[in-house]
Amino acid sequence: MKYAALILLILSFFALLSPASIYAQETSAGTALSIPLNDPNIKDGHIIVSTPKGYGLTNLAYDSSMYGVYTQSPGIFLQNTADPLAKPVLQLGKAYVLVSSINGNIKKNDFITTSTIAGVGQKATRNGMILGTALADYSNSNQKETGKILVAVNPHFNASFADTKTNLLEVLRNASDPTTLTQLTSLRYVVAAGIVLAAFGIGFIYFGKVTASGVEALGRNPLASRSIQLSLVVNLILMIVIIVAGLGIGYLILIL
Repeated sequence: MKYAALILLILSFFALLSPASIYAQETSAGTALSIPLNDPNIKDGHIIVSTPKGYGLTNLAYDSSMYGVYTQSPGIFLQNTADPLAKPVLQLGKAYVLVSSINGNIKKNDFITTSTIAGVGQKATRNGMILGTALADYSNSNQKETGKILVAVNPHFNASFADTKTNLLEVLRNASDPTTLTQLTSLRYVVAAGIVLAAFGIGFIYFGKVTASGVEALGRNPLASRSIQLSLVVNLILMIVIIVAGLGIGYLILIL
């Protein structure tokens, strides 16, 4: 009887602990707001973006319209009961996020961003908009499969990568989006634009002066036309080199 009572006491103790432990693992930390989500494909852990048509999913990597994470188990939910489409979306805190290995296996403290899989995160490996920081590892040889990991959610533009793989179209897209700009990134864009404009200006002004001098010299000495033409070609190449160098320096300022 004594042993039976002891076993019952131990089982009761674990029964009390288990629900609390499971609840802590599945519940997000932070305050979720009521956001209207009318897409039936949205699942728990999907990354939500803000679009002109409302809130929904995206299949664009590094989407600058990133808003937060849809979570069915928020720590605190400020619910709008008047809107039947309102769902809990966490914008700041910790939440379980659907991710894939489409951009490589995820390690703890990696940055997480959107991917080409609608609503699913991936490891961020270049500058751009990120959702937050991974708080757990994730690996899967099948890049199409997804899983959930805990992420410290804080959507913002990240420019910490010394990344040479950032393409020019992505840089220009981020530059045209005011939501991604911080004081540092704004300064980088201004400096880069100034260098590019200066390179174009110096190149064209220099070539214009050389061309005018060449035409004048050709008029005074027609017999030297071949050497004058060669000089113009060399100076044209030099102008192109100056412009390309300016573009290269401006591009490096943006991605480093």
